[in-house]
Amino acid sequence: MTHIAVLGSTNMDLVAYVAKAPQRGETVTGREFRTIPGGKGANQAVAAAHAGSDVSMIGAVGADAFGSLLRTTLEHSGVDTDHLRTTEGPSGTAHIVVDDEGGNAIVVVPGANATVDHLAPGDEALIAGADALLLQLEIPLDAVLAGAEAARRHGVRTILTPSPVQSLPPELLSSIDLLVPNEHEAAALTGLTDPREAAIALLDQVPEVVVTLGAAGSLYAVRGAEPLAVPAPRVTAVDSTGAGDTFVGTLAVALAEGRPMRAALAWASTAASLSVQRAGASSSMPYRSEIDAQAASNTRHTS
Repeated sequence: MTHIAVLGSTNMDLVAYVAKAPQRGETVTGREFRTIPGGKGANQAVAAAHAGSDVSMIGAVGADAFGSLLRTTLEHSGVDTDHLRTTEGPSGTAHIVVDDEGGNAIVVVPGANATVDHLAPGDEALIAGADALLLQLEIPLDAVLAGAEAARRHGVRTILTPSPVQSLPPELLSSIDLLVPNEHEAAALTGLTDPREAAIALLDQVPEVVVTLGAAGSLYAVRGAEPLAVPAPRVTAVDSTGAGDTFVGTLAVALAEGRPMRAALAWASTAASLSVQRAGASSSMPYRSEIDAQAASNTRHTS
């Protein structure tokens, strides 16, 4: 079995469901509210565990009720939490509005995640024994850089989701094997609105790029070859929260298992398409048996 290490955030998602998201200064009435464990790091960890990998989470939760629930949720999903610290103060929270078209707007309050600004004793050894390290940008950049450099020292594949998007220092990019932005993040990083042009431009900084395109699938670019477009299954979205994290966590497992990139992207897109048909982030992530069954169905319908 593969082993994925995740260095990143854990948040409690506070989700309000509305017909239409409010504009600035506007108040609207929601139809439902849910409290769902999430955070980009934890989401990717759960997705990878559901997809069939051993997964270890490096990060922090607060000494509050949310922290206890976040840890328990990860453990129940099969994620090892021995390297998930508990700090004084509140856990991270994400305040999410989901509209009837499945779109979302999110405000993240870091809480305990802000304390993850370095690798703790034992973290590097954990990374060294992994098949891949997943990184995002909801914890301080110093820790992201430390994790990436540790992975590079030990020959571990490093996959970075540049979200929330920000300028990425050259020393971080030089330690990244695969960058996975969505089309908006790719545009913000390059100034180019065309995903294909943005992906090609990003190859000046990293050796491989996957730009996720939502319902349109994904675009893979590698130095020395033409970009590869992989479509996503056509589904009706209920809630897109966590779909990108589902995609990345599942993709990491597929690549760690040695699947060719096209097949890995198709499998990850299938997982993401299942997640958007359910409410929530970590609560929507499909298990390997579901992904395999849907992938087989997709193949039958397209052959």
